[in-house]
Amino acid sequence: MEQSSTEDTAARLFLAVGRLSRSLRQTGAPGPGHGAISALATLVASGPVRLGDLAAKEGVAAATMSRIVASLVEAGYARREPDPADRRAWLATATEEGERTLRGVRSTRVHELNRRIERLPDDLREALAAALPALEALLTDTE
Repeated sequence: MEQSSTEDTAARLFLAVGRLSRSLRQTGAPGPGHGAISALATLVASGPVRLGDLAAKEGVAAATMSRIVASLVEAGYARREPDPADRRAWLATATEEGERTLRGVRSTRVHELNRRIERLPDDLREALAAALPALEALLTDTE
């Protein structure tokens, strides 16, 4: 694939993914913002994690993650626990309410995405399914 074609694909993909993500985030009942949902998903998947490690996983500054975790704790979606390895530090953990909230948000957004996919013509649904391995590979490509 020539460079300009690759750049065009990258630009179109960037806009499409961003717009689709924003559109799906606006679906459903109001709740935690995108950053909070992303951090909560990481807490659910990772279990107890230090703030700095969570910030690194989410690709944000520690101060930003501190505000996000504080809002999750205040809402009852997460809790702070002393780090048994270092009593000066603490770990963030998702609560059962946080896990329920995350499942609800995912369910609402996945349902909406499924509805949109079902409206596509067969050839576009097949093209989307065929593109999934390439999209998933982009998530692990760090070079």
